[in-house]
Amino acid sequence: MISYHTDTKGVTPERLVGFFEGWPNPPSPETHLRILEGSDRVVLAVDDETKGVVGFVTAITDGVLAAYVPLLEVLPEYRGRGIGCELALRVLDSLGEYYMVDLVCDPELEGFYEPLGLRPAHAMVVRRRERQSGRPGDPAD
Repeated sequence: MISYHTDTKGVTPERLVGFFEGWPNPPSPETHLRILEGSDRVVLAVDDETKGVVGFVTAITDGVLAAYVPLLEVLPEYRGRGIGCELALRVLDSLGEYYMVDLVCDPELEGFYEPLGLRPAHAMVVRRRERQSGRPGDPAD
């Protein structure tokens, strides 16, 4: 069974292995945990049997008007079970008070998001591939 959680309590880097599929320089599990902890909203899908995180979605906001959903991923072996859809619905529901909720995705993923109420729009982005594994943490982290 899969359960859904809106905080990172009890999550360790060891429970975050296998994400960022296809990234040439992915964040480490330790950096992934920093990403989750630094997000305004997070929803985690957890396999109740293994206790491993099998999917996640994050959102950041300005607290007033706008929100952005930068990451949503489900481990390959758990795809096709509705977990990604449930993660998206839960985070979008949690952002219901915001005027705009933006999410940038590759064109082949538009069909996943359209039934959830998102619509295609033009976006401009900067991608610094040399920083793909994440910004270094503070020494105190």
